[in-house]
Amino acid sequence: MASPAADDYLKTVYAHTEWQPTPITPSQLAAKLGIAPSSVTEMVKKLAAAGLVSHVPYGAVRLTEDGEQRALAIVRRHRLIETWLVREFGYAWDEVHDEAEVLEHTISDRLLEGIDTRLGRPRFDPHGDAIPDATGRVEREPFVLLGDAAAGHTGRVLRVDDRDPDLLRALESAGLVIGGDITVIAGGLRIGGADVALPGTAAEVVWLSA
Repeated sequence: MASPAADDYLKTVYAHTEWQPTPITPSQLAAKLGIAPSSVTEMVKKLAAAGLVSHVPYGAVRLTEDGEQRALAIVRRHRLIETWLVREFGYAWDEVHDEAEVLEHTISDRLLEGIDTRLGRPRFDPHGDAIPDATGRVEREPFVLLGDAAAGHTGRVLRVDDRDPDLLRALESAGLVIGGDITVIAGGLRIGGADVALPGTAAEVVWLSA
């Protein structure tokens, strides 16, 4: 099961429960990966046979201990590469996801370690996602999804989902940045003293400190 496709599955299963507790279903996995449900069924069977996921027919897909360790390794690669592209090459945060999707399968462990060292062993990527260390350890503080935060809640922006470049650009234009303080108000946010309307589906892709 040493393949980029298998790694993409494991990474997607891991990311699905990183910021919420409900495990991923095969149909959700198919939608996130953009492939046919029948293809997901076959790959999940192979991953289960390899001891990387647990799954019962029509049930959720969960990582085993071995699967989680492998997922953490590929997540580490992806997020370090994103951070590297932003810091060293001037990429914007809405440009790095697709590049990292390609590079995470090609760079050597030696180069990855060199990138980590050069960047000062960062703990978070440009979108606020935690970067696992070389042992798979992850640091994350208590959080709340923006859509679940009550009006008046004040917190730091911990994370923004990186899958919609247009939404990332809209949020950046509104003044939202990782680590910035915001207050939730009816219909939007207060950022730096200014009231800002929420663009699109922002409430479902932004996480704040609890």
